[in-house]
Amino acid sequence: MVATSALTAHRRTVLNRRSLHLAYVTAGYNLLEGIIAVTTGSVASSTALLGFGLDSFIEVSSALVVIWQFRARIPEAREQMALRLIAASFFGLAAWITVDSVRSLLGVGEAQPSSVGIGLAAASLVVMPLLVWAKRRTGRELGSATVVADSMQTMLCTWLSAVLLLGLVLNATLGWSWADPATALVIAAVAAREGVNAWRGGHCDCAIPAPLLGSDTDSCGCGSDCTDGCCAAAAS
Repeated sequence: MVATSALTAHRRTVLNRRSLHLAYVTAGYNLLEGIIAVTTGSVASSTALLGFGLDSFIEVSSALVVIWQFRARIPEAREQMALRLIAASFFGLAAWITVDSVRSLLGVGEAQPSSVGIGLAAASLVVMPLLVWAKRRTGRELGSATVVADSMQTMLCTWLSAVLLLGLVLNATLGWSWADPATALVIAAVAAREGVNAWRGGHCDCAIPAPLLGSDTDSCGCGSDCTDGCCAAAAS
């Protein structure tokens, strides 16, 4: 449930700034994570690591959309286009991972163990839950379903890190090279799901303080005729 209690202007400003900072940290970490994962995945011929890295880059794009929202009021058509582009990236990622994983399972390009990849996945399992906690706490106090939803996306990264770590450890300790492409297929399924969610997503004013939108909005910033999913979440 997203909190909708009244906030002072100062407190709302503090929370908006915190939301921005959390988005910046998320984008920065995912960028570094993506570079390491793609580089390591290329060296180890690991489809799972490559997919994880590319997913991190897409998460950076998602974080930038959130930053864009909190820095300025975004026209509906502009945000919708951004969401569609992110969705298309997820679909492309899912397709690429699926094809490459099937090739690996058929014996084309066997993945090598990667200690760096294991370390990266383990580090993400520590960092991501902290970001989830901070975002969720901030979003609920701010009454922003957008920030809360973003925390759920970060939680998804946590689960992906766990799946990646499992696959890499199985390959490194038991020599189960098939665990890498099998893990990659799980990442592909998650990427496809995220793509569908992004494609269905629409503009919502939940990130905008109600006083800036007019008297017909609630404390979340949703108008009486707003039917977006985030507004429904804010009202729950």
